[in-house]
Amino acid sequence: MAEDVQNTPGSLVQATHVAREAALRKAANGIPYAIFGDTGIADPDLDRMVQAVPAAIAAALARKIYYFVPLALSESRGEPTMIATAYTPEFSDQAICHRNVPLDGLDGVFISTRLLGDRFALAFEFFINVGHAFVDTAGVPADFDQLVWGQVLADVRGETSLDAWESRNLALAANTGGKPVIDEKAKSSYLEASFSDAVAIYLLSLAVDFDYSELREREYPLLAPQALAERLRLAARLFPPNSSYEFAIRYRRRG
Repeated sequence: MAEDVQNTPGSLVQATHVAREAALRKAANGIPYAIFGDTGIADPDLDRMVQAVPAAIAAALARKIYYFVPLALSESRGEPTMIATAYTPEFSDQAICHRNVPLDGLDGVFISTRLLGDRFALAFEFFINVGHAFVDTAGVPADFDQLVWGQVLADVRGETSLDAWESRNLALAANTGGKPVIDEKAKSSYLEASFSDAVAIYLLSLAVDFDYSELREREYPLLAPQALAERLRLAARLFPPNSSYEFAIRYRRRG
């Protein structure tokens, strides 16, 4: 039984076993999910994180089931995805942030709660997955396309992820006679990356209070705060927060 497996320290089970045995929940926004093993995160915190996804976004995730597990291990070719029922240093060395596993026509997303360290990192990993899944299903809204590409043409500093930064540079890499020549394929990749980033950061702002500088990376400069605020305000207009969630941007005053 599932209880026996979960109470065995350091055991491994197949992801498909977890999908069969874990009790499936459904958030009020319609997202199905399950919690399995010693996740290290209180169930109410996970519940509130899943419910932070606005209903308009959740509706596009009908084929996704999210499983919050201690550790999802990297998959060897031809071998099934394995799940550690509890954290051990050995399993942690073999783990990955998440694994996608086909489940009878659905897509199971197994997220490693114990690899991500804290609630902020876990929430961001979950929302990045949601953002990419939403873009794959719904595409990029025209209003966002217009806003973000206008920022690019205005040479606004920085970006929100390495994918967005690299594809943005490729989109305007070629020049003829001093005028930019747009690479349409790179532009499309950029708009998808920047939109999924904006969705993820917007959802993160609904679930936890955080400082924008916490998203800083070494590989690229972060998007200028005012430009990000414009993207997030648009996301909030397109996808209003669910009941009991609030969207707010607060600027730190220089003192």
